[in-house]
Amino acid sequence: MDIKGVVAEGFEPVRDAFVRNFQVLGDRGAAVAVYRDGHKVVDLWAGTKDADGTEPWAQDTAQLVRSATKGVAAAVPLLLQQRGLLDLDAPVGSYWPEFKAGGKERTRVRDLLAHRAGVPALDRGLTAAEAADGVSGPRAIAAQQAFWEPGSAHGYHAQTFSWLLSELVLRATGRTLGSVLAEEIAEPLGIDFWIGLPESEAHRVGRVAPVDPPQGAGLLRTRPRRGVSEAYADPDSLTRRAFAAIDPLPDENDPAYRAAELPASAGIGTARALARFYAATIGLVEDGARIFTPETTALAARELSSGPDRVLVVNTRFGPGYMLHGPASPLLSPASFGHPGRGGSLAFADPEAGIGFGYVTNALAKSVTADPRAQALVRAVRAAL
Repeated sequence: MDIKGVVAEGFEPVRDAFVRNFQVLGDRGAAVAVYRDGHKVVDLWAGTKDADGTEPWAQDTAQLVRSATKGVAAAVPLLLQQRGLLDLDAPVGSYWPEFKAGGKERTRVRDLLAHRAGVPALDRGLTAAEAADGVSGPRAIAAQQAFWEPGSAHGYHAQTFSWLLSELVLRATGRTLGSVLAEEIAEPLGIDFWIGLPESEAHRVGRVAPVDPPQGAGLLRTRPRRGVSEAYADPDSLTRRAFAAIDPLPDENDPAYRAAELPASAGIGTARALARFYAATIGLVEDGARIFTPETTALAARELSSGPDRVLVVNTRFGPGYMLHGPASPLLSPASFGHPGRGGSLAFADPEAGIGFGYVTNALAKSVTADPRAQALVRAVRAAL
């Protein structure tokens, strides 16, 4: 493989794992970046810009990261809370009165962030156009009857997280989440990450495509095969309905989808941006930039949900918008917080080790929360510490 980029002394295992991802685990185009104690120690890229193309992946190539978007998006409400503009203990209905319908009147903001709001699915899936219009999604969520008493249990809000979070931020600030992210986080940090891709940056973004793992490579299994296969096969299961809140599934290479502000699934950026973002959630990065105070960093890593997940059919752990380390989504250590993207991407912070990590790929595998390529890179980071 023609691997581009740099690796600091001691982090060579990450480069070795990155090469193996292409040679053995079927990567086609990917990048990985790592910050330690605010300094970049890994910045690598290789393969093709498009999963089904031949143009080389460039230094500034960006990719769709699916649910890894959630971790970046979650920084917006936490930043608002840090500034006294949002109260995580307040009812969602105090900002968004229409949300109180359908048994959701006691839902708190922290329930919404921790996948405890009880609305992981919709009675009718939205079209891609409806999902992106900024109106249909929040309206459907507000009218939706809760599937369980909010706050009493948790289940991954795979797609509905987009409209929950977007409307909450809009009601609290009068601004869209994508604009707050761009102006208050991405621009000050100098990172290339967008929720709502500007047309001026579209040329940098590669095409994603589903891929099958190479023969014999296997996938890291994190739940019983029978349970998950049954849940995804049953059209009436909450699992199937949660992932089908946009129906039919959108074309993720469609410029209209990429331009939409969908903070659950449509974020686009570089591995470098993700690693720097997470480094800035736990401390200062090279030029002195930082997102969170120490108190907000501790809040981001605080467990708010744990145990059986009514959607993912395994035990999961969530903080306020962040997935936490556990068997279903192994990160660096129990101190880590971040988010995987279905199919491969992964980004997280580990405040104890001082690590900010980002991995993006255009080859979307069948993994949901623990892709073997991402896990190989995490193990390599652990070995380098």
